[in-house]
Amino acid sequence: MTDSTATSLSGTDANQQHPLLEVRDLAKSFGGLRAVDHCSFQVERGTITGLIGPNGAGKTTVFNLITGFIPPDSGRILLDGQDIAHLRPDQIFARGLCRTFQIPREHGTMSVLENLLLVPPGQSGERWWNAMFRPGQVQAEESRHLHKAREVLEYLQLTHVQHEYAANLSGGQKKLLEMGRMLMADPQIILLDEPAAGVNRTLLQSIIANIQSLVRDRGITFLLIEHDMNMVMSLCDPVVVMSEGRKLAEGDPASVRNNQAVLEAYLGGQYAAAAG
Repeated sequence: MTDSTATSLSGTDANQQHPLLEVRDLAKSFGGLRAVDHCSFQVERGTITGLIGPNGAGKTTVFNLITGFIPPDSGRILLDGQDIAHLRPDQIFARGLCRTFQIPREHGTMSVLENLLLVPPGQSGERWWNAMFRPGQVQAEESRHLHKAREVLEYLQLTHVQHEYAANLSGGQKKLLEMGRMLMADPQIILLDEPAAGVNRTLLQSIIANIQSLVRDRGITFLLIEHDMNMVMSLCDPVVVMSEGRKLAEGDPASVRNNQAVLEAYLGGQYAAAAG
């Protein structure tokens, strides 16, 4: 990518001291079920934070709360020090907080390249009067978006499938495409929902390498839900563990790996045996 694109992708200010994302005393109930029970944690700038726990622990609900898909009953969600708890998803997206889904939501009948070109908000060509009376402006803007999309495809090694229908991609390629769509939005932080699910090991290594590179070279922050504990323990620091809607533990991978409650409930016998 060019230097200008790299700068735009960073989206962070190293001089700011507060965490990039804070979840404070967050609560959400569905009828009589308390899905998130006064949960609090922070995501520091430039980190890859893992969010783990068994099915039903409340992880995806937390993601939905953070990204505005559902409103919280109580609590605060701070992005870069500003409360976003009651903003719409598009407003949160515009502030540089983006997410992917466990099951990719690509536009299957459009090409990979077209999927990327849909992302930039406020495109002047979307207004018919600009297309009629300001064709030069529209053309210049489309040229910039096309240039950036091709850089993103090259960065993610998807150039060879840029004209392929998105529906025809493999599971791993769809996960990379989702990441590419996020990069077109110049994010500060990306929330990844099970990036390893349904992905073969070769493409998974590519996804991991891209996450690490985006943190190291572009300053993008990641919060990810994942059930692949090998991936979490090798990629994430810190790791937040949820249970029954609450935060059970938080720390570096080694401390989480050796936390007895976590070992018994979530990480399985292989980790318990290793710790013993």
